[in-house]
Amino acid sequence: MTTSSIVIFIAIILYMVMMVGIGFAVVDKNKTSGDFFLGGRSLGPFVTAMSAEASDMSGWLLMGLPAVALMGGLAEASWTAIGLAIGTYVNWLIVAKRLRVYSQKIDAFTLPDFFSKRFGDKNRVLTTVSAILIIVFFIPYTASGFAACGKLFATLFGMDYTLAMIISAVVIILYCTLGGFLAASTTDFIQSIVMTVALFVVIGFGEGAAKGFGTVFQNVQNLDGYLNLFKGFSVASGETGSYGALPVASTLAWGLGYFGMPHVLLRFMAIEDKDKLKTSRRVASIWVVLSMGIAVLIGVIGYSLMKAGIVPSYADATAAETIIVDIAKVISHYGYVPAFVGGIILAGILASTMSTADSQLLAAASAISQNLVQETFGVKLSQKKSMILARISVVVISIIAVFLARNPDSSVFRIVSFAWAGFGAAFGPVVLTALFWKRANKYGAIAGMISGGVTVFIWKFIVRVQLAGTVLDIYELLPAFIVGLVVIVAVSLLTKSPEKEIEDTFQEVQKEIKA
Repeated sequence: MTTSSIVIFIAIILYMVMMVGIGFAVVDKNKTSGDFFLGGRSLGPFVTAMSAEASDMSGWLLMGLPAVALMGGLAEASWTAIGLAIGTYVNWLIVAKRLRVYSQKIDAFTLPDFFSKRFGDKNRVLTTVSAILIIVFFIPYTASGFAACGKLFATLFGMDYTLAMIISAVVIILYCTLGGFLAASTTDFIQSIVMTVALFVVIGFGEGAAKGFGTVFQNVQNLDGYLNLFKGFSVASGETGSYGALPVASTLAWGLGYFGMPHVLLRFMAIEDKDKLKTSRRVASIWVVLSMGIAVLIGVIGYSLMKAGIVPSYADATAAETIIVDIAKVISHYGYVPAFVGGIILAGILASTMSTADSQLLAAASAISQNLVQETFGVKLSQKKSMILARISVVVISIIAVFLARNPDSSVFRIVSFAWAGFGAAFGPVVLTALFWKRANKYGAIAGMISGGVTVFIWKFIVRVQLAGTVLDIYELLPAFIVGLVVIVAVSLLTKSPEKEIEDTFQEVQKEIKA
């Protein structure tokens, strides 16, 4: 191992030790399972904002998005970023305060628990279905995070991919099992800062190495379609294609996913004061726009660096997901201080991955230990045993995710996009109708949740495979979200109205929101 590699390794180890240290620091604050899964509703506005967005962006921000821009031009990457930026703002604007007020009113501290109590589902069918969906979609989502960590260390140090992935998973498991939601949110806040620093350093060095933005854009302006938001372009094949209204709409649909993301919605439920959500919304929206804009620009700069031979030539977008890792390696060759800076950049990639994996682990663990074991199956546990079960659930889910992430050629972007569609379609329409429509009932919610989730699978693995290249070859979140919403409305209107007690609670919440 070279001297620069040792310096980078030290920077990353220091970062990991700090994350585990935070888990130890807050372990005593977890007295109940509610504390473990929701932090006692004690998050401040800045921690709420930045932990929500850090847990949302994952390794996708620093690895997936730049790779898509590098190998495919601006169309897909930019419309995805625009959709996510709009979705972020609207979610904070119309969902955050309502969900915070409603969840406290009915004493719900997990998303399945909220659905069940909001719709008066005494048989806990909603709890069971939503918990199963969380497990189904979060385990591969978590696996994508472990895969990103494995790629990072394998590319950087020549380590065995599987060993690197397991080490990263162990660190995440440690601070999650120790500190729960509070540790995850605190580390996510710090990780968002590290991610921001990494983005700015990479873009600064990349622009300098490419000899200025003028050179960067001169290198790509002759690639027909690369800078065109309405044309697709492949660096690998050199082919150009149209990017019309339907592809734009389906790509913008990424923004719909926010309405159903459990790890983001839990931050809304956990803030200490609903009146501070306006501050959180502003901070989150600004950070998302800046970070995604820079990530896309890094991809464009990456093409010039690839052309100049500064970074390797990538065969496709999956291979190009190491672009920031390769840039950090170049920076580290200039001395000890640059090597440490390179370590910080790589810690930023690690941060983006860990900040999502920890939140996903907790959400999936709560689905098993709280929603399935205690609520669906009626197992009565003391607070101590409930905490033990929660921690065991984190470990078990992590083991399964490590197994799923064993393939080093898996694409972070593709895995995240599928899981994102699953949550957005299954939960998004239910969340919106639960918060805004008094007439929505448990029958509609159950039918909509199942139909939305099933449509994601059908569209992804049947429709898009059989009809590839046609107008129906679009991102599965858009049609699945529409199906889920239509089914909720139709089934709710065709079945009996909610009980008076449920409608009265809905009205009380609306008054409190306006107060």
